[in-house]
Amino acid sequence: MYKFWGKVKKHRQRGKGLGFPTANINLTKKIPEGIYISQVRIKAKKYPSLTFIGKVKTFNEDKYQAEVYILDFNQDIYHQCISVKLIKKIRSNQKFNSSKDLIAQMKKDELDARKYFVRLFSTAKQ
Repeated sequence: MYKFWGKVKKHRQRGKGLGFPTANINLTKKIPEGIYISQVRIKAKKYPSLTFIGKVKTFNEDKYQAEVYILDFNQDIYHQCISVKLIKKIRSNQKFNSSKDLIAQMKKDELDARKYFVRLFSTAKQ
């Protein structure tokens, strides 16, 4: 699918306030907007993740970027280079009527990603 890398930048930290802290990366190549199940590499370690690509329509942002939510991860990685491998697109970018509606959808997206990785890891062990 797609792969990109870059330095994690501080942005508005809105994701953190919504309960989904993200690593923000400026994109230099065009990738179709949407939400993707992904895998992040930080140094030599890989982590399951969800990645948003595009402009944040709910908050009327014009900046095209990547926002990576790393599952079960709680480390400060600002200014570190990470690589992101997009595995599977699960939905298109959309505008939500409220933060509450956005959070509800993000929880569904997270559940989809977790199910994907559970299946992937259980298949790999067989």
